[in-house]
Amino acid sequence: MCNPNLKEKKMENKSEIRIYVACLAAYNNGILHGRWIDADREPWTIYDDIRAMLVSSPIPDAEEWAIHDHEGFEGVHIEEYAGIDGVAEIAAFIAEHGKLGAELIGHYGEVGEAREALEDRYHGAYASLADYVQELTEDCTAIPEALRYYIDWQAMARDAEMSGDLFTIQTSQDHIYVFAGV
Repeated sequence: MCNPNLKEKKMENKSEIRIYVACLAAYNNGILHGRWIDADREPWTIYDDIRAMLVSSPIPDAEEWAIHDHEGFEGVHIEEYAGIDGVAEIAAFIAEHGKLGAELIGHYGEVGEAREALEDRYHGAYASLADYVQELTEDCTAIPEALRYYIDWQAMARDAEMSGDLFTIQTSQDHIYVFAGV
């Protein structure tokens, strides 16, 4: 038999990405009826849970539903009538990439572009953009020792970001993620 305390501890450590789906027939009749549903799954399993919630509605033959709340999406907004396929795709991306994934979705506005950025335009994580620019420059160019102390890496980093050649995402105070601009 499963140890309930162990199961509870696993749930405490798991960062859930879920949606609250409400029955609109019940809602329109002044009754709150809905269910929190794990969104990091295949869309058909989410639809099965929605169907089960509608079947258990206090209003007979309930068919319509809406997403009334969400959590674990790291700041990505989920619309009330968002398609479940898209919600599941966003949830899976955030489950895989965490806050960085959510920030990329926020930057690009869609999962496809965010995924492409990670696959094709990601340059790595650094303490600062200046550290990245310095590493890149030193790897590509022989800098005479006499000039090394005159290079303003911060200014070069600022210029690269302002020109759109690079952009960064910061998810914590101690490092940033660097991407090629588009």
